[in-house]
Amino acid sequence: MTTQDLHVVSGSIVALRLLDVAYAIDLTQAEALWAQAAGPASRRGRLSTAPAKAMAFDAPPVIVPLSSVTLELDGQVHSADVTARLYDFGVVALALRLPVAEMAWADYERLFNAVDRTVGPGTQTALWRDGLERVQRLFVPAFHRPLVSGVEEDYLLGTVRAWNQPLTADELLDRIDLAPLLSGERRPLSEGARRELLRQRFSYYTDDLAVLTWDRAFIYEPRGDSDVAEVLEVANAQLLELRYYDELLDAELPRIYDLVEAARRSQYLLAPRRYAVLAGRLYTLVAEVTELTEKVDNALQVTEDVYLARVYSAALDLFRVRTVGAAVDRKLAIIRDTYAALHDEASSNRAELLEIAVVVLIVLEIVLALLRH
Repeated sequence: MTTQDLHVVSGSIVALRLLDVAYAIDLTQAEALWAQAAGPASRRGRLSTAPAKAMAFDAPPVIVPLSSVTLELDGQVHSADVTARLYDFGVVALALRLPVAEMAWADYERLFNAVDRTVGPGTQTALWRDGLERVQRLFVPAFHRPLVSGVEEDYLLGTVRAWNQPLTADELLDRIDLAPLLSGERRPLSEGARRELLRQRFSYYTDDLAVLTWDRAFIYEPRGDSDVAEVLEVANAQLLELRYYDELLDAELPRIYDLVEAARRSQYLLAPRRYAVLAGRLYTLVAEVTELTEKVDNALQVTEDVYLARVYSAALDLFRVRTVGAAVDRKLAIIRDTYAALHDEASSNRAELLEIAVVVLIVLEIVLALLRH
């Protein structure tokens, strides 16, 4: 069988756009709001194959179906389902799912790249905007401190559940070149580039395959399990939230330095008060960011599922989640040190003022005693 003979009997193409919409989302209230809207039943996200004790969500996201949409891709109109997934740490993941059936592999590859050009990174299509606006209208009462940060993440997933002939993962890699689909490049890649592109590939059984890249993935799963796709979405949600706090702290640090300098230039008698106010502000910032980053870090609990744990760990490394998280931790450490220094300086200034007050009172007492005599 040649590449031209291969057909995707059943599969899908999923485009994800993840957005930061709030400091946190009350998922229980979100479910109640959706029930009041009389929409199709919502559900909580869960992993379909991994046992709960092996790998599970810390706070399972709420999944709600939105209206279907039509897309024009390379001159043809396609129908796609749209769902929204709400995470408790303030992220909404919009997913556009395009079902595929009885399609030649070459046509599947072209359609995959057409989806990326139409709704992928950098595209300002009304589809994503309309989906976000509907989520905000429905769920804003469940949003704690709503915001539109402008930080986004996109990811594209190609999934095949059945070919027109049974294939093992090794046979599949021998017969088709996944590089054009995973890179989006039309020109042939060098052998080194192809090896690097296909480096993060995983199989549990002989007939399944998951290949991850920075912004795309291909999944061959004849049993129809979605766990790998779920894990990749969670990793992207974690990256998005950590990027937001990394940018927030980047903007906050220079402002903190200016406030500290202004406090030091203030009148001596007012300095302790200003130090205390600034220290309180820093403490609040550290507490809030730490609370949310802990939620992000614990979004998915992994204990016993070795295969999914490998996929999840590879995704975290590939998406630089740990690198961004380390940057957030470093900036939080700087702010904690600044808080400690301000607290110590405020305490020191208060002690000095008390000492001065005591000396003044003693001198005043001596003067009054001399005047009486």
